[in-house]
Amino acid sequence: MNRRELLTLGMIAALPSSALAQQPKATRRLGVLSVTAADDAIGQTRSTVLVEALAGLGWKERDNLGIDWRSGAGDRVRIAQLADELIALKPDILLAVGTPSVEELRRRTTTIPIVFAVVTDPVSQGFVENLAHPGGNVTGFTDYDGPLAGKWLEMLTQVTPPVRRVFVVYNPATAPFAFLMLRTIEDAARTLHVTVEPAPVSDAASIAALASRKDGGFLILPDFFTMANRAQLLAAIRQARVPAVFWSRTFVEEGGLMSYSTDSAEQVRRAAGYIDRILKGASPAELPVQNPTKFELAVNLKTAREFGVTLAPGLIALANDVIE
Repeated sequence: MNRRELLTLGMIAALPSSALAQQPKATRRLGVLSVTAADDAIGQTRSTVLVEALAGLGWKERDNLGIDWRSGAGDRVRIAQLADELIALKPDILLAVGTPSVEELRRRTTTIPIVFAVVTDPVSQGFVENLAHPGGNVTGFTDYDGPLAGKWLEMLTQVTPPVRRVFVVYNPATAPFAFLMLRTIEDAARTLHVTVEPAPVSDAASIAALASRKDGGFLILPDFFTMANRAQLLAAIRQARVPAVFWSRTFVEEGGLMSYSTDSAEQVRRAAGYIDRILKGASPAELPVQNPTKFELAVNLKTAREFGVTLAPGLIALANDVIE
């Protein structure tokens, strides 16, 4: 050890403990890419949940954790640009909320760990090798469990007047997993004696055209496109005045009839646990992808009265949230 090193050690030892405590802490960086808009209520809830969950694990923003937030507002081109921005910042870890976020981030890095939430069927989409052993740099939490699609259809059969035709709404370009859900829905339709018809949408005009489909009900599949365009979608369904079931309670809170869904905020909360473990040295390749564990049923009786339909008492009794 040379004389300069000895002097430096002596100066550090002479500092009071209060001065040592004020030394800057090592800060880790988290990049967050979400498909929702920054001012969207559901996005704000998820952000609040994430910050609180991380703080509970000892990771506090502007203390030992810096968070770079990016929100794509449902614009696929914008999401790709934001992915470039986040990668350029060289974060220690990334959180991808929504399928497009995962797609864009994993195209740009195979080394930065990526934790995802609110993603459907990550195996078929090629994000991970399998749920138990993801492999690579990606792992996280899914928003879909197989029986969900059949449950959505069953809910529509618990409406009076009876629904005999169901239009399944999704955007093929943004919901590549839709065929898996359609297969489950069609299997359930045979048992429930309901006719199912795909109703793909891709822009404002195709959404508005749904208003003319007055001879059935609507089943809205999980899709960031339907979430980003939910105001127009709800307006078209209100004009048609037919029952609809949605994949997120956000639709019901904004006037939709009913939903059965996973709790996306809970997925973000659980994702914070994986972020914590990876920042402490765990490998994403060894953290299993987890399916949803918490589900919620919401019904809007005000909308039911407006549309002139009645929901089965048993359905209302099971609801976690009833809007009067």
